[in-house]
Amino acid sequence: MAKELKDVTKAEDNYSQWYNDLVVKAGLAENSAVRGCMVIKPYGYAIWEKMQAALDKMFKDTGHQNAYFPLFIPKSFFSKEADHVEGFAKECAVVTHYRLKNDPEGKGVVVDPDAKLEEELIVRPTGWGQGTSCPTSWSGRRSCG
Repeated sequence: MAKELKDVTKAEDNYSQWYNDLVVKAGLAENSAVRGCMVIKPYGYAIWEKMQAALDKMFKDTGHQNAYFPLFIPKSFFSKEADHVEGFAKECAVVTHYRLKNDPEGKGVVVDPDAKLEEELIVRPTGWGQGTSCPTSWSGRRSCG
């Protein structure tokens, strides 16, 4: 086993890389073609489902309820939370258009320049709340973030 782990980064050197190394070595997930994304394999997903079920039960046992917010955050909402953004803003993906079209030169697809969004959308970083967009009708307050 020690031989299999010789290429794993030491946790004290780089905790994030150590975790990723273990996940890949254990065959739980693998890197995808999209930077920063992984494909979770069946065994890894089974572990996630068990963790989620255990946490869900703990939350519900204390009277909490689940909610799900959109993947995209309008840039204006994200900007209101600017003091929280600095550490990871450079890693955020930004959506600027809503449509592709066939390339007139026959080279696949291109972004349709006529399909520019009125406001850029940020792909919500992991763990990011919805901030000021939480509906007051069910939260009783302006922010759920």
